[in-house]
Amino acid sequence: MSRGLRHGRRNSGFTLVELLVCLAILGLLASVALPMSEMTVQREKERELKRNLWEIRDALDAYHRACEDRAIIVSPDQSSYPKNLVDLTRAIPDARADRQGQTLRFLRSIPRDPFADPDVPADQSWALRSFQSEADKPQAGADVYDVHSKSRATGLNGIPLNRW
Repeated sequence: MSRGLRHGRRNSGFTLVELLVCLAILGLLASVALPMSEMTVQREKERELKRNLWEIRDALDAYHRACEDRAIIVSPDQSSYPKNLVDLTRAIPDARADRQGQTLRFLRSIPRDPFADPDVPADQSWALRSFQSEADKPQAGADVYDVHSKSRATGLNGIPLNRW
């Protein structure tokens, strides 16, 4: 009787074929998930790049408006845009008569280009365009009119990041 029970009892566990099928399915799922996760990381970096570009460009425009409103005094031969990005974070005395003793700041800190080398300081992570340079051939100069990424990568939208 004990002999019949031993043969009737089924061994628990997986066969080698079942394990190989499970491993193949897991490998297939991983090969699909990896490109999706890489695309998600790329998309997040692009969102951060877009936010940082807007933040810096808004600060550059605010600095320019402050010069036009005579809150910042510049000489006639000087540009109404900052000389560098660090100027946007410095406390600049407000030159308007009703605001004596007050200061202007346009950024708390300079956002960094998320595609730049993390060892590069944030203000040096951007390519700069001066007011005098052409839009299709941006060049650095005596002032900072605009910024763009130094990255040669192409965005998910097909446009090179340095053209954003």
